[in-house]
Order: sequence, then C-alpha cells, then structure tokens
Amino acid sequence: MNSEKPAFLAVVGPTGTGKSALALNLVQHLDSRGVKAEIINADAMQFYKGMDVGTAKLPLHDRRGIEHHLLDWLEVNQESTAANYQQRAREVIASLLSGGVLPILVGGSMLYLAAVLNTFEFPGRDVNLRAQLEQDLIDLGPQVMHSKLTELDPKAASRIEPNNGRRIVRALEIVMVTGEPFAASLPDQFVSYLPSLQIGLNSERSHLVQKLALRVEGMWKNGIVQEAESLIPKGIRDSKTASQAIGYSQSLRQLDGEISQEEAIAETTMLTQRYARRQMSWFRRDPRIQWFDYQDSDLEKNVLQLLDSSLSL
Repeated sequence: MNSEKPAFLAVVGPTGTGKSALALNLVQHLDSRGVKAEIINADAMQFYKGMDVGTAKLPLHDRRGIEHHLLDWLEVNQESTAANYQQRAREVIASLLSGGVLPILVGGSMLYLAAVLNTFEFPGRDVNLRAQLEQDLIDLGPQVMHSKLTELDPKAASRIEPNNGRRIVRALEIVMVTGEPFAASLPDQFVSYLPSLQIGLNSERSHLVQKLALRVEGMWKNGIVQEAESLIPKGIRDSKTASQAIGYSQSLRQLDGEISQEEAIAETTMLTQRYARRQMSWFRRDPRIQWFDYQDSDLEKNVLQLLDSSLSL
C-alpha cells in the first residue's frame, strides 16, 4: 500500500455491499478523533431527484446529520456523464480539503469513480457524429450497434453490455473521432489524481446474489413502480440515463403493460446481479483497493485500524 498520507477516502465495491452504512460509521469515528469528514456520492443514479427507492438512497433522517454531496443534483430528464461528474466531484473535493474537511467518496459507479480517482482526460466530442450515431441506435437497435463496435474495437465491446445503447454510442464516437480504441481512453494505468485510501467491500458470490434478489423484491414492495410513475411528468422517459436505470426501466415497461410485475422483478434481479459481477470485474483490476468482507463480524474494527494507521491518528 502507498505510504503517502491519503488526501481523501473512497469506499467502493458492488451494489448491495453496505458501503453507505460503513461510510457513515467512518465519518463518526473520524469525528471522535477530531477529524471532520463529509461524504461525496459516487452512485450515478443517486444523482437524480426523486429516484430513491430503486437506488437505495439514504433518506435524510438516516444520514445522521452528516453532509452528503452530489445527491439529488440532477433532474430526471438531464443526462449524466462521467466527464461532468469528474469536474463537479473534484470541485467538491478541493473545497472540502481547503476547509480542513476529509472527503469520503462512496459508491459503485465504476467509470465515475475512476474519473475522479485517476489522472486522465475524457476524449473530445463530435456533435454531428454523435447525433448520427444516436439516430442509428434508434433505427438499428443496440445489438447491431454493438456488432459494429465489436468490429472496430473488440476489447471495448467486451466491456459493454449489448443493450447499453448509450455507452455503445459513446464508444463508437471516441473510436471514430480519435482513431484510437475506446479502451485506450479508460484509466488502466491507475495513476492517482490525489493520494487516496480505497476501501473495497465484497463477500462470497452466493451470498451477494441472494442479498440482491431480496433487495429487488423490497424495491417493489416499497413502491418503485409508483415512484417511476410519479417521475413520468418530470421527464424520466426523455432521459438517456435515468430512463435506463435498472429497476426504473422495468417499472416503466410494467406500467406500459409490456411486462408483468413478476417479469419486471425477475429481469431487474438478473440485471442487478449481472451489474454486480461487472463491478467486481472492474474493481479487481485496481491494486490500490484494500478489500474487506462485508460479512466479517470484525469488518468495522479492521477498517478502522487501517484508517487510523493510514491517517496516523
């Protein structure tokens, strides 16, 4: 592990591993040691106002009075991009550090986290090309566009789900604008933007699979369909990102009568579990992450020992 004192912390890992709860405990522990800390959200779907049930967003009364940044900063009809998040998150980090506050980045959105943690710049955009590719996506569908990406950049295609039209279009745009593979623009070298302590949470696969299945069932019991319906007048259907969020996409299709509730739950469960696998595949490549088992009864004690040692508390 890098011996340099971290400027900020990051709590990362697959969905459903208890990152938010651990982060709250870390803030309170640091406060007891005379160190003020605040949380910066790194879950892309928690950016959206009104998307609470399906994103497991902590209600205000459960945040223990701890400041959370970059929650609810986008309307559901706005597009979320890692480039925009990189700028906003780094502004928050700089502001907190200048005020003597330790930032704690918390979430599992892989590219968004990488954009903040690493030194790399996003490739430029071509508005006309992007418009044409988005029209091609409408006309041809994501599967055909994914096949096109496979021809131009097989490595990028292997990292992107064939139904993720938005990311397919962005990858094609980068390849066609720069002449370089999309994967070349991703932060594979792990050159840190600032020194950080990255804490990863995971556990045995079978346990997380069961946990995520129960979590999805809870989303339906807690009213995700009604929440999705309430967001229709606010423009969720017009969003390139919010409308595709796992759980919300299925809820909208259920409302439209395209699928039954049982099918919506089953599809959301499958996609959530697949997403967790992709998250771990991404995070495993980063040697800087210190991993802990979220089922370990000594989890908090072990994390706090690492924290105190790293910060010389």
